[in-house]
Amino acid sequence: MNQSSYFFCGIGGSGMLPLACIVRSAGAGVAGSDRSLDAGRLAAKFDYLRSLGIQLHPQDGSGVAEGSVLVTSAAVEDTIPDVARARELGLQHLTRPQLLARLLNAASRSVAVGGTSGKSTVTGMIGWILSACHRQPTVMNGAVMKNFVAPSSPFASALVGDPELFVSEVDESDGSIALYRPEVAVLNNVSLDHKEMDELRALFAGFLGSADTAVVNLDDPETRLLAEQLPGAVGYGFDSPGAEVSGRNLQLAADGASFTLTAGGESHEVTLQVPGRHNASNALAALAAVRALGVPLAEAAPAIGRFTGLKRRLETVGTAAGVTVIDDFAHNPDKIAASLATLTGQPGRLLLFFQPHGYGPLAKMGDELAATFAAGLRPGDLLLLSDPVYQGGTVDRSRGSDWLAAAVRAAGGDAEHIPDRSAVGDRLLAEATQGDRIAILGARDDTLSEFAAELLIRLDVRAETSSA
Repeated sequence: MNQSSYFFCGIGGSGMLPLACIVRSAGAGVAGSDRSLDAGRLAAKFDYLRSLGIQLHPQDGSGVAEGSVLVTSAAVEDTIPDVARARELGLQHLTRPQLLARLLNAASRSVAVGGTSGKSTVTGMIGWILSACHRQPTVMNGAVMKNFVAPSSPFASALVGDPELFVSEVDESDGSIALYRPEVAVLNNVSLDHKEMDELRALFAGFLGSADTAVVNLDDPETRLLAEQLPGAVGYGFDSPGAEVSGRNLQLAADGASFTLTAGGESHEVTLQVPGRHNASNALAALAAVRALGVPLAEAAPAIGRFTGLKRRLETVGTAAGVTVIDDFAHNPDKIAASLATLTGQPGRLLLFFQPHGYGPLAKMGDELAATFAAGLRPGDLLLLSDPVYQGGTVDRSRGSDWLAAAVRAAGGDAEHIPDRSAVGDRLLAEATQGDRIAILGARDDTLSEFAAELLIRLDVRAETSSA
């Protein structure tokens, strides 16, 4: 890297932390700040960053130094003191995707993974296959990859390897997906999330067109239409006869899935350790992507069977007092539908907690969220909603979780709004009986995992008390 010093404002964010780790591993000086650090939250994460030689500062402008490049996430406003100080010093200012695009576009071989849902999982799968097949990739992910977690690397959302083999998930929410020029572009699906559908179609079409090879999910109607505009696209799917990389005989189990992989006249059996049809589709995407890089499927198919998943992706936190606690990142209609399909395909009543990831998303996709919950929950399942994540600023707050709960009920589901999350926890524990599953859903809030872990501890205490 040409620049010797970077200051990451919002360094604890899910997209900022792995990028800072990759930049630091390349020999650059890295410092940063974060509002969670100032608030005394998530201490383990910041201790990990310090262990890498990254200096952390209050988010008051004091850490921003001459000669640095300021890197900011989408959540950082121009009024934050770090940004104002960088402006005073005349420093170069890059957004997170601008810096990421420089790294990915500079690599001689690269994979960028896009789509509304499944990006992080497919990125993790590709990274694991390449690593297991001794290709030593650098991987930039928005979630912790369990296969790479170690005592010295508890927040393994980045894998540092050869900078010339770069794998990353890329985001369409701010339009920055247009910055990337990958060798292989993967598109999982297109559905309503951050932008209107016409804008999404245009962004993803440009993304696929910028790549040497486009790998596209033919089972998704929107991505199939985009693939039809790209004669050289590599299609994958379970239900599409035109798929070049195809899955057949899909078998779903509580703790995984299996299917037969066929491509180019060869056939391989695949067994996954991650559950759900959506993860089987994610696996097809990853296998098609590494095949496009030249990795033989005979190597890739058994490797993906050793992929253990990501943190906060239908992650079982534990079981106590006969109640299982699950932590999940699902937050838009597509992700929630996939998670509900997997969860309700297994026995046991479902006690679901959802924290909306902002008032803006409720305004944009609230009707779709309500319909998804109402359709996905079974009779007897319960949905509890706390107030949305709110990190300040001006936003239309006319649609809140009280509105969403009423909309779910109007659509035929069972939902309640309990504003305070601690009160939600009390209610979940009061409701939970042996055989139930508590699922914690939401994004943009790392403390949700702490909340899930706390519920498990309280269940454990309850079990010990009842047996005493």
